[in-house]
Amino acid sequence: MSETLNVGLTKPQRELLLRGLRFVRSAVMLEVREPSAEVDADRAAQVREIGRLVEQLEGSRPAGTAARV
Repeated sequence: MSETLNVGLTKPQRELLLRGLRFVRSAVMLEVREPSAEVDADRAAQVREIGRLVEQLEGSRPAGTAARV
């Protein structure tokens, strides 16, 4: 079962976290590994998970901002 954790981030904190996630995604993609189908699948899964996190953060509002109706 997956748990959800709500963290109140300011806009600068969110931008810093997004920047870090992009760096991590690049590091995963560029990591030198022995070529194999398993390694490729593992790398692709990691990149997808990082992408989902980036999408979540890009779609979230910074703490202290109200939803617009």
